[in-house]
Amino acid sequence: MPKLVLVRHGQSQWNLENRFTGWVDVELSPEGEKEAQNAGEMLKGYKFDCLFTSNLKRAQNTAKIILDVIGQSDLRTIKSEALNERHYGDLQGLNKDEIGKQYGAEQLHIWRRSYDTPPPNGESLKDTQARVIPYYENEIKPLLLEGKDILIAAHGNSLRSLIMLLENVSKDKITELNIPTGIPYVYDMDSELNIKTKRYLNEN
Repeated sequence: MPKLVLVRHGQSQWNLENRFTGWVDVELSPEGEKEAQNAGEMLKGYKFDCLFTSNLKRAQNTAKIILDVIGQSDLRTIKSEALNERHYGDLQGLNKDEIGKQYGAEQLHIWRRSYDTPPPNGESLKDTQARVIPYYENEIKPLLLEGKDILIAAHGNSLRSLIMLLENVSKDKITELNIPTGIPYVYDMDSELNIKTKRYLNEN
C-alpha cells in the first residue's frame, strides 16, 4: 500500500526575518537546515520511490538533507514550479508586521489566510491550488496508484492546497490549517488512495 509523505521546507532566512517570501529564491536559515536534518532522522526506515519538489532551493535543499540522512541521495527527483509557494505579488520581501501596521491586522489576515483573496499582483490559495491539483492528478497520483511511496518537499501553501484535496477540507476550514516547517506528514493509503491513517511523525 502506498505512502505519501509531505514535508514543508525548513525555516528559510526570510521566515526568520518575518518577510513574505513567495517565489523569491531564498536560502534555508541555519535553523531550517537543522529542521531538515531532524526530518530526515524521523524518516529513517522509510524508503521512497520518487521525490517531487518545487523549483525553489529552500524546498530542494530540505529534500537533499533528508535524502542524505536516510541514505537515498540518488533518489529520482522531479522538480516543478507547479509545487512552488504561493506568489505573494507586491508583498514579497516585505515584513509581515509592517504590512499589518500599514493595512491593518484584518487585511493582513485576509491576504495570508483567505482562500480566494490574493494580495496585490499575487496569487490566492485558490490560484495556487489551480496549479498544484492538476500536477498532483497527472504526475503524482498515477505513481501512488502503482503502489509507489512518494515524498513531496514543498511549501506551506502548495501543501495546504494538496491537503485540501486529499482530506476534502472546505475553503472555510482551510484558513485554520497551518503546516509546521520540517515535520513530515505521513499518509498511509489503500490501493484506491483512500486515506487509512494520517499523522505528523513528531506525534509518535
